[in-house]
Amino acid sequence: MTKQALPGLRMMLLMTLLTGLVYPGVVTGLCQVLFPVQANGSLVRFKGRVVGAELIGQDFTRPQYFHPRPSAAGMEGYDAAASGGSNLGPTSQVLVDRVRGAADKFHSENPEFRGRIPADLLTTSGSGLDPHVSPASAEAQVERVAAARGMSREKVAELVRAFTERRDLGVLGEPRVNVLKLNLALEENSEGAKTESLR
Repeated sequence: MTKQALPGLRMMLLMTLLTGLVYPGVVTGLCQVLFPVQANGSLVRFKGRVVGAELIGQDFTRPQYFHPRPSAAGMEGYDAAASGGSNLGPTSQVLVDRVRGAADKFHSENPEFRGRIPADLLTTSGSGLDPHVSPASAEAQVERVAAARGMSREKVAELVRAFTERRDLGVLGEPRVNVLKLNLALEENSEGAKTESLR
């Protein structure tokens, strides 16, 4: 009995050591050396303090900021501990009502906008934590942000263009704008606009 159990026990201890300690330790060390920003959560700092992460969306509601797409993550949305979509299908009345509500809210916040509202400003992402909006969604908010900050429309539109990320490797994904990075750039470029917080 002991003869058969000992090899299995030794193998279990060896594999525990290799896969539970050595391998994770090597990978963690390599990541800290080769990709330190990503390995530590892609945190974004502003004036010496952490204000968010590049890859996790957060809610901005004040008129002087660009707003993200809606979120179904958690009860209030943007809950990183409850990432997920709404799982509502196109025949769901709840989804229809939510989209109508988002459209009404957008029109009340951006009364000067004319045209079709970009779909990503009306629908939630699969994770509920998408940090990006489409360039069209950012452009649709330029008038409101410029007026709220007392900045020229051209300057705000120029920032949107500057923070538009292209397709990865030229072919993967879609052009996109990171809302947090764009809002931080607004803070740095505002002409005398003072804000106490980033939301």
